[in-house]
Amino acid sequence: MSVFEVKAIELTELRHHRSEKWREFPADVLPLPVAEMDFPVAAPIRNLLMEMVSRSDLGYLGPIPEVALGFESFAKKRWDWMVDPNQIHIATDVGVGVVEVLRLFTSPGDRVLINSPVYHNFNTWIQETHLVKVDVPFVQDGDEWTLDLVAVEDAYRSGVKAHLVCNPHNPIGYVYSKSELLKIAELAREYSVIVISDEIHGPLTYSESTFVPFLSLGPVAEEVGIVVTAASKAWNIAGLKCAIVISQSAKMDALLKKLPIATHYRASLLGGFATAVAYSEGEEWLDGVLKTLDSNRYLLRDLLAKKIPEVKYRVPNCTYLAWLDFESLDIGRNPSEILLDRGRVALSPGKVFSPKTSSFVRLNFATSPEILTEAVDRMVVAIS
Repeated sequence: MSVFEVKAIELTELRHHRSEKWREFPADVLPLPVAEMDFPVAAPIRNLLMEMVSRSDLGYLGPIPEVALGFESFAKKRWDWMVDPNQIHIATDVGVGVVEVLRLFTSPGDRVLINSPVYHNFNTWIQETHLVKVDVPFVQDGDEWTLDLVAVEDAYRSGVKAHLVCNPHNPIGYVYSKSELLKIAELAREYSVIVISDEIHGPLTYSESTFVPFLSLGPVAEEVGIVVTAASKAWNIAGLKCAIVISQSAKMDALLKKLPIATHYRASLLGGFATAVAYSEGEEWLDGVLKTLDSNRYLLRDLLAKKIPEVKYRVPNCTYLAWLDFESLDIGRNPSEILLDRGRVALSPGKVFSPKTSSFVRLNFATSPEILTEAVDRMVVAIS
């Protein structure tokens, strides 16, 4: 069966978009830092939103079992993960979900583990909850990155209360193995650590890899784990504001029932129902997007190999975010500044993901081949 084709919106139209990606920089800049896609919204979502607006159905979000039922069906079909829909809770977005879960399980001054380089808002959430960050960085060996599980255990032993896991990983495009996640679960149970797994990029995993939801691993993971995720990245609806917080045990669910009631009601009506439709009717569109992204990740590899072979790029196994290392070009401590100033292409600076990755930039390749080619051409100009 042929896969539904999803093509990017033309640049002339994208310039009129109102999102941060298209308003943060001057009009002559090609913006590729923010993690949103340049693709049209899936028809089932678009049709629902148009219907709700046409009916002036724009009130407050109330009960919405459709989200849990939609995710239950999607998780079973996509990952063979049996989710209890009664243990799915609504949050405004993944950040709010993580912050509120941290507040349930920790107290100010407690220590929380991350593995850098990692999504920069992990630091924001730790600061917001007045926790102390402990970092066990990924180990880089050439183009590959590995998780140091020995160091993770040392951190657990030292008294860490929670571990924020980016599963799969942004920005390095790394998909955790089942054995790695099982080891994390076993260690967390041994040392009484809560694992909060941010799985927002889970649906954006490519065919050569297998995404493993943390809570699909059985009783040990269920005892120590909470999953926070959303349809926002995979279906490009971040501005609609809705996420889900998931447990898989009666004990964890009892704790999640203590989440502030506003955690649910601060999500949006449009976001809630768009999320439900994404999970229940959006799989064909998602498969089409993955086909386009799959092509783009290799197009970027080929463009860099031809035009800037000094840039190191490991083709990611997930997400639409490329992690590019400019170290061998020796263009300063923050290549993103040079690329912006001289090439008028905006990328995320590596230093926001870890102070040790300042030679990197993160590029969003969820766009057209033409824009991707133009971006690399602008990089060539910037480093010339």
